[in-house]
Amino acid sequence: MVAYKIFSVLGSTVQLFSYLLLIRVLLTWFPSIDWSNGVLSALTSLTDPYLNIFRGVIPPIGGFDISSILAFLLLNFLVGALGGIANNFYGYGY
Repeated sequence: MVAYKIFSVLGSTVQLFSYLLLIRVLLTWFPSIDWSNGVLSALTSLTDPYLNIFRGVIPPIGGFDISSILAFLLLNFLVGALGGIANNFYGYGY
């Protein structure tokens, strides 16, 4: 049961990070946003290190940064994998 809870919390945390990343990507569509705002600055400091990994792999194409697509794919894979692992442990009672 403990392993189930650990993997469930990890899956929920990754899902929450995915939501934060979605907000970050959607806000980049508005160029007039002041990123020095405290909340937006915190959002940037949380999500940019993860996005920078993919920006190094996929350069901007035609001025558009599509690296976030790969970042979302990996996060969705992790959420599914952690959920599946958690369900396996729940079935065995660990």
